[in-house]
Amino acid sequence: MRFRIPVELRHLRYFVAVAEERSFLKAAERLHISQPPLSTQIKDLEQGLGFPLLVRSSKGITLTAAGQVFYNEARAVLARVEHARIAAQRAARGEEGRISVGFISIVDYSFLPGALKTFRERYPRVEVQLQELTTDTQILELAAENLDVGIGLAPVEHEALTFHRVADEKLVLAVSSELVPHTSRSAVSTKDFAQQPFVMIPRLMAPGYYDTFVSFCRECGFSPNIAQQAKQMQTVISLVSNGFGVALVPESIMNLKRTGVTYLRLREKGPHITIGLLHRKRDVNPALESFVAVVRETVAGLSAAAASKQAVSKATRQRRSSSSNIEGSRRNA
Repeated sequence: MRFRIPVELRHLRYFVAVAEERSFLKAAERLHISQPPLSTQIKDLEQGLGFPLLVRSSKGITLTAAGQVFYNEARAVLARVEHARIAAQRAARGEEGRISVGFISIVDYSFLPGALKTFRERYPRVEVQLQELTTDTQILELAAENLDVGIGLAPVEHEALTFHRVADEKLVLAVSSELVPHTSRSAVSTKDFAQQPFVMIPRLMAPGYYDTFVSFCRECGFSPNIAQQAKQMQTVISLVSNGFGVALVPESIMNLKRTGVTYLRLREKGPHITIGLLHRKRDVNPALESFVAVVRETVAGLSAAAASKQAVSKATRQRRSSSSNIEGSRRNA
């Protein structure tokens, strides 16, 4: 049977209102329209279907058998439409969907865990797929549209990608604990370890990091002997712990506690690496924008907390120094 009048969503909404109110007047008030147009729309719907949906009498309105079936189905259709509307709105706001994230191992010891926790709490309907990848691999996967966003090391030079700086990290020296006297576990000079073999990430996987490391060593007056190379930072630290060499690593790696490894800050004005978010220039995934915002917020919070901790530590040292001076003055008096 062909409908003589197309059935539209407004017909369904009008019919459901009449069926539930059992009154054209009350249904019209609910829909914020006048009663005559509502009656006309219901008649058009019945004519289009080819059978009556309502029984009209002095006692009110009741549903026919066909009307009851149509009511149940109409409600289901309207519910699905409402669900689709809400889901689309969430997707447009970056609150629903899926996002694939590539990340370097370094950030797993700094801001990534906190960012993921906040993102999942704030956007529980967004599915996050994580892949630990080197920066060079992230670039390839982004260009192939297998990733939505990457967290990698500068520099990133690709005509189709955008790199947004997120954080800078100083480098610290990771050494076997056997090399460090108990009295010297604060700050050291890099050149004191110039004769030691070094463990490093291959240049192909992190050219910016590698070049920063080599340039810094040369500024300190020596060319590093890179005796071992490892693709992952965890492996670098493992090699250090087993005495295969020393390594200049981002300071967030200090959160990776490994037996036999001591992390030492540098007396020199140490080098730093730049970590950033990279994604396709023309990507319009709203979930991506939400993720980027959460990462930036998390990094800012960690930076503020670190600055506050440093201020408290400095104030404590000053109080102790002042107390020592006063005590010394009293003894001399």
